[in-house]
Amino acid sequence: MLISTVDVISTDIAQPDQARIVIHNAQYFLKDGGHVVISIKASCVDSTIAPSVVFSQEVQTLRASKLKPIAQITLEPYERDHAMVTAQYLRHQ
Repeated sequence: MLISTVDVISTDIAQPDQARIVIHNAQYFLKDGGHVVISIKASCVDSTIAPSVVFSQEVQTLRASKLKPIAQITLEPYERDHAMVTAQYLRHQ
C-alpha cells in the first residue's frame, strides 16, 4: 500500500454506481470508524424513479456494506434532485 488509511472520503461522482464506487474506496482506503460524505445525484443513478426513492436505495446500498448512515440532507433549492449523505465505516461490525 502506497498510502496509509484515511479518516474521510468525500465524493461527488456523476455515475449510476456512485455508492459502489464509494464502498470500494472505503474498503481499500478508509480506516475503521472513518467517514464518507457522498453527493448523490438522483438523475445520474436512475432518472425513471423519484429522487427520494433513489436516495433511499443508495443509502441501503451503503448500509449493506458496513457503512452506517449518520445524516442525509437534500440540496434543494440550490441543487435539484441532489442529496448529501454522511456515513461511518464500521469494518469490524
